[in-house]
Amino acid sequence: MLPLAVILAVALVGGYLLRDVLGFEALRDNRQALLAFRDQHYALTVLAFMAAYVAIVAFSLPGALVATLTGGFLFGTFPGVLFNVSAATIGAVGIFLAARWGLGERLAARMEAGHGAVKRIKDGIDENQWSMLFLIRLVPAVPFFVANLVPAMVGVPLGRFVVSTFLGIIPGGLVYTSVGAGLGEVFARGETPNLGLIFEPRILLPILGLCALAALPIVIKATRGRKGL
Repeated sequence: MLPLAVILAVALVGGYLLRDVLGFEALRDNRQALLAFRDQHYALTVLAFMAAYVAIVAFSLPGALVATLTGGFLFGTFPGVLFNVSAATIGAVGIFLAARWGLGERLAARMEAGHGAVKRIKDGIDENQWSMLFLIRLVPAVPFFVANLVPAMVGVPLGRFVVSTFLGIIPGGLVYTSVGAGLGEVFARGETPNLGLIFEPRILLPILGLCALAALPIVIKATRGRKGL
């Protein structure tokens, strides 16, 4: 339980102490200093930004969305999206490993040795791991923290988790990184960015299309199973 306890403790303390530091207002007020530092020390800025992003995700600190916007603001849509997705994936791996070392291995083993509904759920997840992993990444309603914990609890291999996380968060990461890339104009007008952009039909419908594509193997397997019955 120690890894999960550490994450929980840091999340609680960090959420209280850093709620103002990691907010949108902090980015707006310090934007000129950040841009000046980036221009003078580009490589160092990339490393510092990614380290901060990894810590935010790994310890479930507030400000992950603002960090994504910052990546776009500082580095543009590209390579900003690459920095954002890479850092978020590394941080997600931290939570995944903490959960697996804490409760995941024992819980997965217990589910595997179980009977009845629990065993059927575990078998269903195992048979459709790739589809399930991509679905929980693509569906906007699934919290990022939950999407990191669930795979650890059902015994998903680390490599499969890394690949599905990196690829699965690219669509949403690309949307918010592009919003961050346009923050200069938003700041100049004294406005606030539209963070609900991902739920607009022109953005949401393609993502839902990807969700349907990810779910297709599950549907096909279920249909074949019923025909076999």
